[in-house]
Amino acid sequence: MATLTISSKNYSSWSLRGWLLCKMAGLPFREEQVPADDPGVRAELLLLSPSFLVPRLTHEDVTVWDTLAIALFLNELFPQARLLPEDRAARAHCLSISGEMHSGFANLRSALPMNIKAHYPGFKVWLGAQADIDRIAAIWRGCFAAHGGPYLMGNRPTLADAMYAPVCSRFTTYDVPLDEACAAYRDRVMAHPAMQEWIAGALSEPDDLEELDVEF
Repeated sequence: MATLTISSKNYSSWSLRGWLLCKMAGLPFREEQVPADDPGVRAELLLLSPSFLVPRLTHEDVTVWDTLAIALFLNELFPQARLLPEDRAARAHCLSISGEMHSGFANLRSALPMNIKAHYPGFKVWLGAQADIDRIAAIWRGCFAAHGGPYLMGNRPTLADAMYAPVCSRFTTYDVPLDEACAAYRDRVMAHPAMQEWIAGALSEPDDLEELDVEF
């Protein structure tokens, strides 16, 4: 059986992305969780390390890390799961917005760290992070207009939804105001059975990283 190495379910957005991709592909796998107090994991969660070695997928004789690499690998193994759209233009769109999330939105990441257990009603979002939020909402609206919803690339979740799922979590945690279409999408992702399974795991974690808990 394949093994997916992850870190904290409460704090690690990249682990969530890789885990969702494995679930969406239908890959049977076991989880191997690295403790949140591991120095390397802690550095990644606190954005002090440029390299992300979790999630890491081991399948037979292949080890692959980095969320986009895992997605492309799984798409080859399970083309029927359609992690990437079959249509070339839609696939290019999916890869473009996934790549934008993969490499961008640094202000959002630092100002609104993922923290599933927390909830901060009325959270003050400063200008830099708001620009990222506005761009994400524009991406989502563009996807709904181009592909009809209810997910970003149409009627089923794809790589794009896995990439933006942690953003849905952040928007929930920090009570980010959204227009009706974007709020409905956020709620749809948060209610997805795989996402609910991940959230249940996050809520059961005993570990806390004080640096990622916003104080008022």
